[in-house]
Amino acid sequence: MNRFTGFLKKEFYHIARDKRTLLILFGMPVAQVMLFGFAITNEIKNAPISILDHSRDHVTTAITNQLLSSGYFVLYDNLFSERDILTSFQKGRVKEVIVFGENFAQQLGREGTANIQILADATDPNTANTLVNYTKAIIHSYQLTLNRSKTMPIQIIPEVKMLYNPEIKGVFMFVPGVIVVILMLVSALMTSISITREKELGTMEVLMVSPLSPIQVIIGKVSPYLLLAFINTIVVLALGKFVFGVPIRGSMALLLAEGLLFIITALSLGILISTIASSQQTAMMMSLMGLMLPTILLSGFIFPVSSMPWPLQWLSNIVPAKWFLRIIKNIMLKGATFHSIWLETTILAGMAALFLTVSAKRFKLKME
Repeated sequence: MNRFTGFLKKEFYHIARDKRTLLILFGMPVAQVMLFGFAITNEIKNAPISILDHSRDHVTTAITNQLLSSGYFVLYDNLFSERDILTSFQKGRVKEVIVFGENFAQQLGREGTANIQILADATDPNTANTLVNYTKAIIHSYQLTLNRSKTMPIQIIPEVKMLYNPEIKGVFMFVPGVIVVILMLVSALMTSISITREKELGTMEVLMVSPLSPIQVIIGKVSPYLLLAFINTIVVLALGKFVFGVPIRGSMALLLAEGLLFIITALSLGILISTIASSQQTAMMMSLMGLMLPTILLSGFIFPVSSMPWPLQWLSNIVPAKWFLRIIKNIMLKGATFHSIWLETTILAGMAALFLTVSAKRFKLKME
């Protein structure tokens, strides 16, 4: 019995001394519960919208105030012409635009009916449907309030239009998201495991005594994965277009160039992980937990980022997949040009440069 007690103590001491094991045992469950609990929700809050109000009277102002005070919407900007609508959507900043016609209150008082146009970004069908339903419910509630004091009931008719995906096909959302996940999986995960395998097998010492510089070693290791990931991008794009009918309305050259930029960013993350991890298993865990989960949960692929608490919204800004997903959706579904996605491209390029610099320095230190 004493031997068994001693053995148990030894095992507890062994676990307590291993910080990585403690982190997995206690840190991972807490992180998972917090992440899933806050990120996975069907309720949408603080969705950015724009208002195009040609009338600017007391009725349109009251409806706008009710929309913005509901907690479901926040005003991104006030538009001044119909031309601003498509530009606003292409930049990917707003999810919905409400358009009030001219003389709205006068028409409502004179004829008893008036129309409100609701334009929704249907590249994410679930979000678009939910936002339109929220808007119609708020307008209906305001209409009931007005009719309480009138003998002749008035009617406000919402005219809904789903832009970029009028048939509300879910595949329009999943194909761009799947491309992002595949590129991150192939580029970061495979690269980190490949380099860590060299360290485990001891073949890294051979590279250390070779005349190759650290940069040349890195380029040699990641080049095959760069090519494979690029081929994967083309294959998934072709499947999406010819099998599922997902349109590519923007420039194919721009789309592939942005894909190449994201692959380089993911590869640099893979190299960075390989300089930290001491084994293939650790590299795989770090890649899956540190990259794959944020790519799926915090990029806006499945759950809208604007509905998450502000700490997760802030955290999502350091997830490269969030910016690339915006880019690929805007190019494929909205036909956006570089002018509309320059901010996302600049952020992604900055991340790639930072990760490459840190990875190269750490890799050089490891080789020395």
